[in-house]
Amino acid sequence: MMKKLGVIFFLGGIVVAQGQEKSTDIETIEVQGKFIATPYKNANQNITIISKEEIHNSPAKSIDEILQQVPGMDIRRRGANGVQSDIAFRGSSFEQVLLLLNGIRMNDSQTGHNSMNIPVNLEDVERIEIVKGPAARRFGQNAYAGVINIITKTTPGKRVKISAEGGDYETYGFGLNAQLGTEKFSNTLQANSTTSQGYMHNTDYEIRNVFYQNRLAIKNGDLRLQAGFSEKKFGANGFYSSPQATEQYEEMQASIVSLAHQQTFGKLKLNSNVYWRRGQDMYVFNRQNPGIYRNMHIGNNVGGEVNSSYSWGLGTTGVGVELRKELLASNNLGNRNRFVSQVFFEHHFSLLDKKLNITPGISWANYSKEGNFFYPGLDVGYNLDSNNKVYGNIARVHRVPTFTDLYYKSPTEQGNPDLLPENAVSTEIGYQYQNKGLLAKVSGFMRNSNNSIDWVKKTLEDKVWYAQNVGKIDTKGIEAELDHRLFNWLKYSVGYTYIDTKSKQLNDVVSRFVLDNLKHQFIAKLETRFLQNFTNELVYRYNDRVNLGSYNLLDEKISFAKNDFSVYVLINNITNTKYTETFGVQMPNRWFHIGFTYNINIK
Repeated sequence: MMKKLGVIFFLGGIVVAQGQEKSTDIETIEVQGKFIATPYKNANQNITIISKEEIHNSPAKSIDEILQQVPGMDIRRRGANGVQSDIAFRGSSFEQVLLLLNGIRMNDSQTGHNSMNIPVNLEDVERIEIVKGPAARRFGQNAYAGVINIITKTTPGKRVKISAEGGDYETYGFGLNAQLGTEKFSNTLQANSTTSQGYMHNTDYEIRNVFYQNRLAIKNGDLRLQAGFSEKKFGANGFYSSPQATEQYEEMQASIVSLAHQQTFGKLKLNSNVYWRRGQDMYVFNRQNPGIYRNMHIGNNVGGEVNSSYSWGLGTTGVGVELRKELLASNNLGNRNRFVSQVFFEHHFSLLDKKLNITPGISWANYSKEGNFFYPGLDVGYNLDSNNKVYGNIARVHRVPTFTDLYYKSPTEQGNPDLLPENAVSTEIGYQYQNKGLLAKVSGFMRNSNNSIDWVKKTLEDKVWYAQNVGKIDTKGIEAELDHRLFNWLKYSVGYTYIDTKSKQLNDVVSRFVLDNLKHQFIAKLETRFLQNFTNELVYRYNDRVNLGSYNLLDEKISFAKNDFSVYVLINNITNTKYTETFGVQMPNRWFHIGFTYNINIK
């Protein structure tokens, strides 16, 4: 019955009739940097904003799935619906991307596999800001190839949103979002739970998130508290050591608590926070017999930062300091810790009647065991007129190995305590055109890496993967995007990314991560609105991966929304394509979902 219903909605979705209101103008959005909030149109890096409206209309069930619709992003999932994913940019590794939740670091010092343990449901995200390219001089470690900032917010008023969903493979989900407060003091509480029996043997999962956030308005600023907890339990058939390891199982927990302060004193702006992130990862090789092999890792990141910006006659100057302690207790990796100190400096100024915008900057980082690192960079943009802009940037970045890179040991993997930090010089030159209904971008980029870190083995038949510095890797590519609202009822977008990665040393070995990137990526989206209350979105993706070949995917979501009620039907992988996104893990076939949300306004 569910499949028949989905087909009816799918066919109905391609009928076009009356239009609805226009989407929020992206020009009004300010990108939240560490020092300075920059209007999207004035940013001199390649930045993508995923709005709340786009999230609502998208045929995506989790944050990682909507990120797959962004050109240049390579999301290698294990399982579906947010179970576990590796996030990469333009041929990078999953360790080279920084994840932020409302500006707070969520990366796991144990391994980047765990960085996407975010205690927020996609439905409750306000927007996602994506910086393509290096941003280490602003954010430090992990901002090697890009930054993702997931933003939620509180709003005044009293309302409760309830949601429920069901789907194939005995998939069920329930959610609650409660808002309570005034302009002075507002609060949000979110809770959701999703379970599934899985699309093949031992791919069942349970995912639970709880997240609280508040905002207290003070004179010319605010205080913001957030606290969240995420728990995932899932069968990990073939996720790690080899496709033959069909009985693996994992339980993950992640929690975050942070307090942030933001205030303006005339021309001086202060932005500071303190935070604590805890991660727990329990893995067993055989779910039925846990005693065969079991790992337990508990990591804590505790830190704080103070950032400031001052506007004066020669532009705006930003200065920041961050201190962070990373600790890990593990039966496999041992008891590990390191202390990180970082200082950031940036200056923004304009010339030629504010048409030429220049932002140089540098940061210094000290790792208690790895030493000192400097991250210089420069962004330049020139506004040809109110709609046309050219920009370029160059930056140097480093990445210190994770504790897994250094110390992990198993029958199929061997870390390397002698690993050197990897480093790179990245450059990009681009052009952007933007008016109220059209956004077009094209750019060329290059990243020259040294001491690159990868897991390798001599042949596919070898049993053990070894962590190594694999030398110099040169990555270059082009990217083009077009996003056009043709009419009130019709919007389309297309994006293409080409990446060429070369390494002399990796030609003689099997690469697990570095040379497993997408070579060609094409994404097309079509959104139609009809009969006043219906929205339909189709998303087509073509991926051609270096080692795993190519495949085509088509996803669909049709939604009905009126007043405080909405209902949707969503179909992932309409064409029933057989594919993998990471080594050896078979992805789901066609998957139907149906769900609803209802808002209760309390007087």
